[in-house]
Amino acid sequence: MIAIDNTLVSDDLKGVRFICDLDKCHGACCVEGDAGAPLDEEEISILEDALDEIKPYMVPAGIEAVEKNGVFDYDMLGHFVTPLVNDQECAFVFFEDGTAKCAIERAQQEGKISFPKPVSCHLYPVRISNYKGFDAVNYHEWHICEPALKKGKIHDVPLYIFLKDSLTRKYGETWYHELVSSIESSK
Repeated sequence: MIAIDNTLVSDDLKGVRFICDLDKCHGACCVEGDAGAPLDEEEISILEDALDEIKPYMVPAGIEAVEKNGVFDYDMLGHFVTPLVNDQECAFVFFEDGTAKCAIERAQQEGKISFPKPVSCHLYPVRISNYKGFDAVNYHEWHICEPALKKGKIHDVPLYIFLKDSLTRKYGETWYHELVSSIESSK
């Protein structure tokens, strides 16, 4: 484990090699699982405010889900998550050439909103668990990401490098530079 400020970072972030391979997995992390993507409380109000700009990129079933139930739901532990359609795919998913993509991210890419997507999605396959006084930053191993593990090994890209932008988004540049320094000094 690597301790930085109020975080404990799993050694998997330096040991696991990973590059998302959408051509192989087709965005399965957006359509499989038992709950939607984790949301921070402040992300809920962002999604509520931006919903009209996001809707044009959503599928009808996703629009129906958020109009009926709102932009968030609860998982089994009572944490905020994105709502699901048919207890399967995220309500904010749309499909392009058979690959699940994010309507929130598309709205941002096209300049409609400034919010890129929930930070939990940006960080995946890293999941953050909040505890009293610290965050645990852990790699979530899931069979659907096997193509990403293979691609990461081929190109020798450690998880912390692949997730540079999302880790910096979550914890800031100073934190990320400290992570890199800790990892590089331990080699």
